[in-house]
Amino acid sequence: MFEPVIAPSGTLLGLLQRGRGDGTLHALTAPRAEALAALNHCVLRDPRHDWQVENRSLYYARLYLDLNGELDEIEAHLFDVEDVFDTEESRTGLALAVLGHLASYGRRDALELLRRYAASGSNWAWALDELALRDDDAGLRALAVPVLARFATDTEGEAELAAVVRDAFEPRPWRLWAEDPRESIATRVRAAQETGCFDRWQRQMRPSGPRPGWSVQAVFEWAQQGVERGAALHVPAARCLTAVAGPEDRPEIVQAAKDGTDGARCTALRYLADSNDPDALDLIEGAVLTGSPVVVEAAVDAFERMRSVAAVDRARGWAHRPDPLGAAAGRMLACRGGTEDKELVLGALREAVRGEGPDTPTLWTLVDGTGRLGIACAAPVLRHIYRETASSHLRGRAARALAATDPSFPAGFAVECLWDCEETTREIAARHAETGDARVVEQLRRLAADPAEEAEVQTAVRSRIAPDGPAV
Repeated sequence: MFEPVIAPSGTLLGLLQRGRGDGTLHALTAPRAEALAALNHCVLRDPRHDWQVENRSLYYARLYLDLNGELDEIEAHLFDVEDVFDTEESRTGLALAVLGHLASYGRRDALELLRRYAASGSNWAWALDELALRDDDAGLRALAVPVLARFATDTEGEAELAAVVRDAFEPRPWRLWAEDPRESIATRVRAAQETGCFDRWQRQMRPSGPRPGWSVQAVFEWAQQGVERGAALHVPAARCLTAVAGPEDRPEIVQAAKDGTDGARCTALRYLADSNDPDALDLIEGAVLTGSPVVVEAAVDAFERMRSVAAVDRARGWAHRPDPLGAAAGRMLACRGGTEDKELVLGALREAVRGEGPDTPTLWTLVDGTGRLGIACAAPVLRHIYRETASSHLRGRAARALAATDPSFPAGFAVECLWDCEETTREIAARHAETGDARVVEQLRRLAADPAEEAEVQTAVRSRIAPDGPAV
């Protein structure tokens, strides 16, 4: 997937790309043509860095409803000739998800677009999943012929069909087609279902990887094979060591942690850290100093998993290190440190923002820790992260931390968070936003009545305001 270009946070496009509540509020007051242009830009050029964990589709669908937006540009994008050559889900997935939400809100034009795309588009499986949740039986039955026509009737085509049926995210269309009155359709789908079940059974009966009776050395070799083919196997390999290693194997494991192959070293470090071995911390420090990038990453991950008092004490000594272990120490203190560690966590937070910007992954843990420890003087940094980050998940974490540290949050960012793209952020806002603002009360009631809203958000809303009663 391409790396999205994110506009400045002070622009309408930048706000909408980030999924901020202020994006919706600004769009509703901007000239309609300008707002729709920015909205279409976001939907057709997915702005998310990680589409698997960040939400945008409901956020954009609601704005289409508020603006009474036409779907001409989405239609042109879906049925462009590029769809034949660029079959990556990232090109059309967000647009299809937005259409799915619009269809659930009763937009017939969105439903028809999904049906047409499921019949002829390259990302048809995604469109079919959206329809599986929203279309009626008749609409789905009408798609059986064009979908099955995608698969040849030879052995290879039937195998491809069986794999698609087996891995379908939403099984409803396939179950419906298996009972289709047209015998040619029902017979073919039922055969694909049976083949998929058999394939799954075969995989379960023939697992790859370690077997009972393996030695410690065999586990190390298996982990190294993974490194050589670009697959990180040290985590499952460390679990295997738990099953096969005894006290007499400790010297071999410690030696592997010092100077083994990359696969063996990563596995040994993970195993020793998980078992709170007395030498684990020294071995982790040595690995960071002498290991390859793969070993350094594994050592840091192993350290952050440790729960012992000794690990937290060592983190206090490592927190000032200008290397990955120093950054990991800051994150450990954010997760498991005490009030005496506030300055170290605050320092790590400031250094991360200063050195790597508002989108660096290390901020997720540091922001959480800032809120957990109630570091009030971190509020300016948290507000900066909230405004600037392109990650809606990180912004939600910043909002939660601000709710715990910033007295101005209920009357400030909490208000716009009611329109945020992430349901967890809307839930925070529903619990904290001051209801003196008429927009807040109106939005709370809208969220409470919206069938597409998450249950947790509606629970939070109803704890603050009754459908026809006063706000609290």
